[in-house]
Amino acid sequence: MREGVVEKAKEKVWTYEDYLRLEDDKRYEVINGRLEEMPAPGFEHQDILTRLLLNLRTFADDKDLGRVLPAPFDVILSETVVVQPDIVFISNDNLKNIRKGKLFGPPDLVVEIISPGSFYRDRYEKFALYKKHKVKEYWIVYPGERAVEVWVLNDEGKYELSGVADGEGKIRSKVLEGLEVDLKEIFG
Repeated sequence: MREGVVEKAKEKVWTYEDYLRLEDDKRYEVINGRLEEMPAPGFEHQDILTRLLLNLRTFADDKDLGRVLPAPFDVILSETVVVQPDIVFISNDNLKNIRKGKLFGPPDLVVEIISPGSFYRDRYEKFALYKKHKVKEYWIVYPGERAVEVWVLNDEGKYELSGVADGEGKIRSKVLEGLEVDLKEIFG
């Protein structure tokens, strides 16, 4: 090594296979080859998740559109990207991508509920990953603001803000056409 040049130790690049070998009961995601531990969500997060899940699941089931599932559920977007979105909708056309109890490829709709420690990961890192891997619709729920953003993938592969609601507003889905969720039902 030349004098004055310090080599930085290479960080391990985590893969789906490495993820499968984890032997503890903690929850993890692999974000661009980086292993990220996910802390247990709190009461407010889970209450919002349950209310929103019931809305989405009832709508999808009534119309026989596909399946709506809560975390923890592994979504393998690539060899170095394994995520557990708070809620996923998988259309009937994409149910064929479920193998060994996991989804290999993008769900049609993803919901992430922001927690104090997840803002950057959910709003920026996962936003970029979901866009890159062509998740058609991404809902970001902000409990503190009692707000929801709905992002929809356009024909150029970029997310466009389709709707924002807060307080007592309503949000609508493009993927689940006809679905309208009143935020009063979600935030109690």
